[in-house]
Amino acid sequence: MSRSISRRTLLRGVGASLALPWLEAMGPMASWANTTTAAGNRTPNRMAFVYVPNGVHMQDWTPKTEGANFELPKILEPLAPVREHLTVLTGLTADKARPNGDGAGDHARAMAAFLTGAQPRKTDGTDIRAGVSVDQVAANRLGDRTRLQSLEIGADPSAMAGNCDSGYSCVYSSTVSWRSATTPLPKLVNPRLIFDRLFASAPDADRARRERIRRSILDFVKEDSASLTNQLGANDRRKLDEYFNAIRDIEVRIERAARMPAVVPPNVTMPNQAPGDYEEHLKLLGDLMVLAFSTDTTRVCTLVFANEGSNRPYRHINVPEGHHDLSHHENNPAKQAKIREINCFHMRQLAYIANKMKTTREGDSNLLDNVMLVYGSGNSDGNRHNHDDLPILLLGKGASTIRAGRHIRFGRNTPLNNLWLSMLDRVECQVDRIGDSTGRLTELS
Repeated sequence: MSRSISRRTLLRGVGASLALPWLEAMGPMASWANTTTAAGNRTPNRMAFVYVPNGVHMQDWTPKTEGANFELPKILEPLAPVREHLTVLTGLTADKARPNGDGAGDHARAMAAFLTGAQPRKTDGTDIRAGVSVDQVAANRLGDRTRLQSLEIGADPSAMAGNCDSGYSCVYSSTVSWRSATTPLPKLVNPRLIFDRLFASAPDADRARRERIRRSILDFVKEDSASLTNQLGANDRRKLDEYFNAIRDIEVRIERAARMPAVVPPNVTMPNQAPGDYEEHLKLLGDLMVLAFSTDTTRVCTLVFANEGSNRPYRHINVPEGHHDLSHHENNPAKQAKIREINCFHMRQLAYIANKMKTTREGDSNLLDNVMLVYGSGNSDGNRHNHDDLPILLLGKGASTIRAGRHIRFGRNTPLNNLWLSMLDRVECQVDRIGDSTGRLTELS
């Protein structure tokens, strides 16, 4: 017979601890969740922000009609399997990414203002200043409910110094999360280090020992997991087995990627031990985010596909030119077609993450039901460097607080931070204002 266990149960071994997914033996989800939704259903509501640089080809992004019966444009077609969880938001603006008297530097401002709604100080020195990002507002309120307050990850490393865009510090174009106006949060790019942060609790010596003998973290918790399995019913044992298999799969892929030589384009330094294959790198990062949410290790995550202004080539999809160079397309159809191919590639990676969430069960629902995942860029058209009518998607139903499956068009210059304010409400982080917000987006419900 299945016995009741605590939602906060951790499997422990030498130098390792492993959070668990939701199991039937933990009782109804309402018994462990800390977030109450507007519908009265108590489930943990997570927030995720996925950033892509250089804008998109808006002609193949924006649906032609509003409401629920819109046709998916070319770029959004990979999201067809999760259409019922998709909300396309048109017309939102990041005003503080505009010059507002500061001249050139749209890429730096685009990323720095995206989650903060604050005008970044134009400097390439140490006197950087932006604002508190929405993910960190949520992390400060929700952090005592999970082992990690938040998780900041990405495929490109964060630069903490240097001049990267017309007199703006490199920190602005490579950091999307800000703990305070003067404290940027650098990303973790190495999947191995992210994995350790999520699941390892050992001091450095024990971590080094684990690396030397190259054993799985599951081997360290094997005895504890065997004891737990004896307390579980058939459904929970199957769920736990699926979870362990997912952990093992990620470990194997990380190990394989570490042994493979990195494919390094000229004059580009890849993160140490990260996969040389960019697509595999993004998938690993997505898998780790899903694991972090499904184990309730954190409820707040940012994932940056590439730093703002990135000139990464995409040879694997027959686009050898740099992304940033192509974004200055000057209405050249050939260049616009290649930008569209890059956008479609990124969308396929988002679809991979969304489908992974949709197939991760949580009681009678799934992880995507209980997530608010925003995908977007602080630039709209990379050629114009405009910051109105941004490409913004919202995936997930926010624990029954969002009426998804629609295309919503907002009025001209509606602040993007109105979306952030509305999302904070849905994780019980009511604040009067964030950045340049002017109110809530009532159309989401």
